[in-house]
Amino acid sequence: MAVTHVNPESLHTNPAFSQATVVEPGTRLVFVGGQNGVDAGGEVVSDELGPQTEQALRNLLTVLEAAGASQEHVAKLTIHVVAGADMREGFAASAKVWGHHATAITVLTVAGLANPHYLVEIDAIAAL
Repeated sequence: MAVTHVNPESLHTNPAFSQATVVEPGTRLVFVGGQNGVDAGGEVVSDELGPQTEQALRNLLTVLEAAGASQEHVAKLTIHVVAGADMREGFAASAKVWGHHATAITVLTVAGLANPHYLVEIDAIAAL
């Protein structure tokens, strides 16, 4: 596998993420641009964080598949959530769609995204 997960015993462990990931030399990298909670027609699926997060992750998985990758190849996720949204909804949705593929993750709260109806945007780096 091109991605190795690193979780030092001296640090807190969490099944939702890894402390670091190592990508093997010579691997092909896939950079997935920010995915939002929109359907194939570009319509926002909900005004709630949970459904938007589920859709954004499904969109991310679709892009990965088109690039010949899967969630096991993801070395890093960056998740931007609009301030004031209920993060618990987002975490529950992530667990539902993403499962136990604990990669390195950064979660940021932001004032807003490109569309005022977007509550979440997720980008990824994958290694094949």
